[in-house]
Amino acid sequence: MVKRGSLVVAGLLLFLFGTGIVLRVSGLVAMRAYRIPAASMEPTLHCARPSPGCEATTSDRVLVLRRAPFWTPGRGDIVVFETPPAAKTRCGAGGTFVKRIIGLPGEKVQIRVIDGVAHVYIDGQKLNEPYIDDLRRDTGRAESFEVPGGEYFVMGDNRAQSCDSRAFGSVPRENFIGPVVATYWPVDRMGLA
Repeated sequence: MVKRGSLVVAGLLLFLFGTGIVLRVSGLVAMRAYRIPAASMEPTLHCARPSPGCEATTSDRVLVLRRAPFWTPGRGDIVVFETPPAAKTRCGAGGTFVKRIIGLPGEKVQIRVIDGVAHVYIDGQKLNEPYIDDLRRDTGRAESFEVPGGEYFVMGDNRAQSCDSRAFGSVPRENFIGPVVATYWPVDRMGLA
C-alpha cells in the first residue's frame, strides 16, 4: 500500500521532471536521470545487489539539475560530476561519479583517525556528518588536503567503499554536471535530496 505522503512526493517529482523537460526544451535548465551503479553512496543512495556493498534489489534513479546558473555548490550537496583524469588510474574507473561535497575552495580538509575510525575536519573543526554511520567510515590513515580555488573536495557516504577526492584529488567546478535534486525510483525511495 502506498502512503499518502509518498503520493505527494511522487506528484511533486513528476511535476519537477515535467517542468525539467519543458525547461530543457526552452534551453534554460535541464534535468537528467542517472542510475546509481556502485556502493560509494550507500545507504543514502542505493545500488543493486549482487554488486559488492549494494543493499537493494533495485538501483536508485536520481534526477540531476544540469546547467543551473543559480546553483552555488555547497558543503553537503550530492553532485554528479566528470572525474578528473587521475580517477581512471587510481580508482580503476573514470567518467561520471556521484559524491557529496565535503570541502570548499580554499579550505583545508584533514582526515584524522580516532580510535581506529577516520573523521573529517575542515580548517581544524570536526565536520558534523549525520548522514554517515561510524560503521561506514574508513579506518584509513591520517591525511591532509588543501582545496584549490575553484575546486571542491568530494567523498562518498560509504567511505570504506568510495574512491573519491582522497584518491583523485579535488574536482574543478567546471566538472560538475549538477546537484542531485531527487530520487524518483524505486517508488518507496522517492523523495527530494
